[in-house]
Amino acid sequence: MNPDPTAVLDPIAHTRAWVERAVIGLNLCPFARAVQVKQQVRYLLCVARDTDTLLAVLCDEMRLLVQAEPAQIETTLLIHPHVLGDFADFNDFLGVADAALAQLGLAGVLQVASFHPDYRFAATEARDLGNATNRSPYPTLHLLREASVERAVQAFPEADAIYENNIRRLRALGPRGWAELQAQCVRDAHG
Repeated sequence: MNPDPTAVLDPIAHTRAWVERAVIGLNLCPFARAVQVKQQVRYLLCVARDTDTLLAVLCDEMRLLVQAEPAQIETTLLIHPHVLGDFADFNDFLGVADAALAQLGLAGVLQVASFHPDYRFAATEARDLGNATNRSPYPTLHLLREASVERAVQAFPEADAIYENNIRRLRALGPRGWAELQAQCVRDAHG
């Protein structure tokens, strides 16, 4: 049975499917599988419709993450489908997020990674599939523990090559392959 393409998707289910199929399935992040399997990824849906509310939720989540045991919550994906849909606005908000980290005294403790449906690296064409390394179904802020990132990088001998390998992998997949993967994520999200 094919799901109704007009049916509204659950953003958490859709994001989980993207993590499974794209991030883990394409090995875009070799560190993601372990935390996903151990259920240490917190998927948080933020229904904010303005940046002030999103910022408040983000700050609350930063506080929660640093207080949580890593064995329970290693990382958080803060999914916010109703605000910062425009990539330029989203990109500008990253400075606000980093300033909030600093204001909370969490610079060097946490970091914010960014994913967006229209993600675009500087000096690339919008249609360059290399941008898909950071393209998620919805605008998403990823909170990571700095200590965990450092341990992961030390354990992975060629961490600097991940980014370049991902771009090659996605370009080899091609537009049709990427579209098929996205369609599978939608089907997975429908259950």
